[in-house]
Amino acid sequence: MKYYILSGEASGDLHGSNLIKEINKLDPQAHIRAWGGDLMQAEGAFIVKHYKELAFMGFKEVIVNLKTILNNISFCKKDIDVFKPDVVIFIDYPGFNLRIASWAKLQGYKTVYYISPQLWAWKEGRVKQIKQYIDKMFVILPFEKDFYKKHHYEVEFPGHPLLDVTENHIKDETFLSRHQLAGKKIIALLPGSRKQEISKMLPVMLEVSQKFLSEYTFVLAGAPAMEDSIYMEYIQKYPVQIVRNETHQLLAHAYAALVTSGTATLETALFGVPEVVCYKGSKISFAIARRIVNVPFISLVNLIAEKEIVKELIQDNFNTNSLYLELDKILNQATYRDNMLEEMKKIRLQLGGKGASARTAKSIFDFIK
Repeated sequence: MKYYILSGEASGDLHGSNLIKEINKLDPQAHIRAWGGDLMQAEGAFIVKHYKELAFMGFKEVIVNLKTILNNISFCKKDIDVFKPDVVIFIDYPGFNLRIASWAKLQGYKTVYYISPQLWAWKEGRVKQIKQYIDKMFVILPFEKDFYKKHHYEVEFPGHPLLDVTENHIKDETFLSRHQLAGKKIIALLPGSRKQEISKMLPVMLEVSQKFLSEYTFVLAGAPAMEDSIYMEYIQKYPVQIVRNETHQLLAHAYAALVTSGTATLETALFGVPEVVCYKGSKISFAIARRIVNVPFISLVNLIAEKEIVKELIQDNFNTNSLYLELDKILNQATYRDNMLEEMKKIRLQLGGKGASARTAKSIFDFIK
């Protein structure tokens, strides 16, 4: 059968690749065309557009790139019509995907949404579109099922796919020696997967790193779509190492982490690494978001726990002094660190167990068969 998959970010590429792997087990003749990245391509999908061409984040950034976005929407519709898939699968990325979904449903295509948009945070009114244009919705956060139930829409909770990634991960004992890190306590830096995130988060992270160099070494996880030259602009004056395509190995060996808000905050927690969550956007985007976003936290870790487990430093609170104080607590206050690690273990139990990608693939396969 023919599958058309739409994702627009690095996390979507990761989850999409695991879904494709399971689809191929059920349907060896699967023909998969996708908007995604290197991980989806490695599992056999033909990549129409790479997500690095699509990653516009924030209200101001979307307006500036509106023409490109509209052109991509038009191109996507034509590409789907030529391919004529048995199902169109949407992975998060709601601004783009819901536009395509409304069109695809009206054209008679079966529509599946894997990883619900975070409508519980903002734009709750989009639930009406979901109910109208999405045949089957899969949610990966436990509280999302109740959210949709409130709106009289049945969804499936297969569990969170990151559990498969973290629990199946094999720690490479050569990682430290290969990167000349043996005998050192590592603090991982995850400054985001977009240029605008890196430009705002990384300089502050690097400045703070200077205060801990006597006991710790700082290692930066390079995002797949970012060239080394982008990082070198910031790190050339600092003794910081970049690792490529080994973020999970880095987290498996890390003692602590500084993480830009996003899926990486949950990945870090599932690897059992104490972290500080960082976020800073443009002033215009943040001012708009503050008025319309209706959640008590920005990190998935705290949202799932429904309380503050990890410290979130947002906008003006994200500065050198605040980040230093929070990292120092993780490194030097044993009780604070141990409590965070215990709460992270509880989160793992809330996420539904291993096999989320396989359960999702089976449900999609049965649905279109």
